[in-house]
Amino acid sequence: MPVTTRTQDTRRVILDTAQRIMAHKGYSAVGINEVLAEAGVPKGSFYHYFASKDAFGEAILKSYFADYLTDMDRVLAHSGQSAAERLMTYWHQWRETQSLDECQGKCLAVKLGAEVADLSEAMRLALKEGTSAVVDRIERTITEGLEDGSLSVDGEAREVAQALYDMWLGASVMAKIHRSLAPLDTVTAVTRGLLHL
Repeated sequence: MPVTTRTQDTRRVILDTAQRIMAHKGYSAVGINEVLAEAGVPKGSFYHYFASKDAFGEAILKSYFADYLTDMDRVLAHSGQSAAERLMTYWHQWRETQSLDECQGKCLAVKLGAEVADLSEAMRLALKEGTSAVVDRIERTITEGLEDGSLSVDGEAREVAQALYDMWLGASVMAKIHRSLAPLDTVTAVTRGLLHL
């Protein structure tokens, strides 16, 4: 195996392991040694893959959003469904991932957002870029729904997309606080109302 491929594979294992652990514990509570031990990577090699813990945190978020957006694109591109149906499938999937053992690595924006935004400008910007890309996709699907007649909104598609994403993030935090899916059920109903479904 070429050295470059092995390096990329090891880097990916470290990022995937960190994402899984941090989804449960947060960023600050997880040490680099814990991640490396879980990943089976020698302790001394961390700085071969990442310049600092902040660079590591930024890489985790970028990797998370790359995977998340790929999955989101798959859901929203499903042929044979109206834009409204695809968008509601996305929200349903969101609800389901929030209900799995504290989301098992599926919700780093929820888990780490408030924690790391003040710790590192690089991580804040990675979060901003990733969440903006999510809102872009929601906006695009709303626009498609306006065109295919499967939904309607009061106001601009971008504003509604941002409001929906903000509501779902907030509901996800409240679901964690209350250990209940009720906030997500409420926001599902509000979403249907905002999209006139």
